[in-house]
Amino acid sequence: MSKLETNTIDTVSGTTNLVIGSTNTSTITMPNGKLTGQNYPAFDANMSDNQELTNGVTAKLNFDEEVLDTDNFYDTSAYRFTPLVAGKYLVYAYAAFTGVSNSQLVEANIFLYKNGSGYAQNRCNLQSNPGNAMGLYISRIIEFNGSSDYVETYGYINTNNSTERVMGTNDRFTGFGGYRIGT
Repeated sequence: MSKLETNTIDTVSGTTNLVIGSTNTSTITMPNGKLTGQNYPAFDANMSDNQELTNGVTAKLNFDEEVLDTDNFYDTSAYRFTPLVAGKYLVYAYAAFTGVSNSQLVEANIFLYKNGSGYAQNRCNLQSNPGNAMGLYISRIIEFNGSSDYVETYGYINTNNSTERVMGTNDRFTGFGGYRIGT
């Protein structure tokens, strides 16, 4: 086994990819001479404040505060991620739903919508034993075309009163994010 120590490895003039190990199964290709794009694009957002929801109505969740946005593909005013790089992405969302007072929360749902339509859902129903609050998490691998596909998060709450909300005062209670995992 040999060890190679150097300060610079460069491609041959007129080429853009550097290939290491071309004759065995451990080939590594570095596009454009650098290792990039691992788990990118990526984003993570949370809610800067609580969001009041209308009882029994599905509504878009307002993830308006960016924590991470590697390629500026997350829109904090439309609360949507539109990756302009095609591939498969791991997308996740979580939120704490509350009926504000004890024994009021009956049901909560969190949804991932792709291109304006329901894609995945996580639901908790406390019909026989209403509570005060619950946290829901959802994640899915979603394929995006790299031009027009987008993803959003929606929520639904059913309570025994008219005051409902999603807790959004910090990132411990809410989050919406994703990252590219491959082609």
